[in-house]
Amino acid sequence: MKEYDIPLIIRGEVIYDHMVSFDVRRGGISFRTPDMKRFIDQFVLHEPVEMEDLYRLTVSDIIDFLEELGPRLAPSKNEHIRKAMEINLKANVQSEAILRNLYESLSGSCNRALLQEAIDGNIGMEYLEGWVRHKLSDREVLIRAFGARTVSLNPGNSPAAALYGMMNGALLRCDNIVKFPSNDPFTATAVALTMIEMAPDHPVTKHYSVGYWKGGDREVEEKLYTPRNVEKILAWGGYSSMRQVRAYLVPGLDLIALDPKVSCAMIGREAFTSDETMDYVAKQVAKDMGLFNQGGCMSARVLYVESGTDTAGIERLNRLGEMIYAEVQNLPAQLSSVHPDFPVSLRQKIDDVRHDKNYGVIGVQDAEGGLVVSKQNKPVDFKDDLNGRVANLVPLNRIEDALQFVTTDTQTIGIYPESLKDVLRDRCALRGAQRLTTLGCAVYEGSGYPHDAIELFRRMVRWIVVENFDRETVERGAGFLHQA
Repeated sequence: MKEYDIPLIIRGEVIYDHMVSFDVRRGGISFRTPDMKRFIDQFVLHEPVEMEDLYRLTVSDIIDFLEELGPRLAPSKNEHIRKAMEINLKANVQSEAILRNLYESLSGSCNRALLQEAIDGNIGMEYLEGWVRHKLSDREVLIRAFGARTVSLNPGNSPAAALYGMMNGALLRCDNIVKFPSNDPFTATAVALTMIEMAPDHPVTKHYSVGYWKGGDREVEEKLYTPRNVEKILAWGGYSSMRQVRAYLVPGLDLIALDPKVSCAMIGREAFTSDETMDYVAKQVAKDMGLFNQGGCMSARVLYVESGTDTAGIERLNRLGEMIYAEVQNLPAQLSSVHPDFPVSLRQKIDDVRHDKNYGVIGVQDAEGGLVVSKQNKPVDFKDDLNGRVANLVPLNRIEDALQFVTTDTQTIGIYPESLKDVLRDRCALRGAQRLTTLGCAVYEGSGYPHDAIELFRRMVRWIVVENFDRETVERGAGFLHQA
């Protein structure tokens, strides 16, 4: 078994001391990294006033830093990124072509226009650059957003998550502590090493730390997760990790929980108006369920289709399923592939329903993906476990019947035709759905709007208020209090 050495990064310092070993989730490799228990006192920023250096920078200065960083993250120029890709290929479940495409896309993310769009759409530049004046009925207030001491528990489903986490913390002037995931154990560190090589003394570099400890390690977490050391925990993760973090919540410690989500599509009867329309719908569904091997929360896993539930409706549904299956196989290799490690438990569940009269299965002969076709108007019991480019087609007599399956766990819903958005959006929102988008665009998530029903930038900062009262109001208020 190959073992990789991964340093601890503490505000520009690269540390290889007191190494301990950990296994990755997929197996086959392990990594050594410094024992966080020995470094926790250095890892945290005990005095928040030490973030003052970030406020000697304008947001434009920070964007300049990120724009300079971007081209340096290209794998062809960066040995750290190449190492991250090598490790990720063994630790994760994506193909080499998909991972290469994801890593080659990192440099384009550090784009001034995109970063500006994220700020304008999520918080407003004026609140980051200074005190914003508001006149209320009885006072004047000045409001400003200040960065927090933040711990980010990074997800491992895309290397882009590591970069976006760093950029978000930098733009908001946070002291950004990162715990990297065991199924992507080097990308965040690779970004940090690149920052250190580019600008070791820059405030953004000095407020970015990356390390690892096993989730639930109380010796680390009891010292870290306290308001004396951090104000915000930004957690991406499964239910078990969320429960572990919530055990430490006390007044003064804010959990920003980006819980696991599942996504679906809702397709109206208009999909069957012509062969050309069915072909178009099949191509778009293939993208929503197949791009990046269905690895993101926004990837469709259940497809609710207004085909009808009678014999003719199931025939229509099966024909659409065959077309979707063919289109999934035709997706570009750098965007979708045969699953390199198809889940054994999922295969067993699919094989079981092959022999159930209430279902049919298209494909999934090996690891190429496919569809489970329900013959009744409800999804399979294991719908949330669907993976590896496998989706569940569910027939409906009325597309509104799909609303009963929308919950607070529903992230993205791909809609066809567009007019259905106006019909369904309010009821989807009330049931918990977080994003409705055009069919075929599920993975094209932008940065200039809320994510997972959260205004992330506004949650990550601390909102500070300064009040100014005129003398007359002060005296009148004092009199009122005296009378009370």
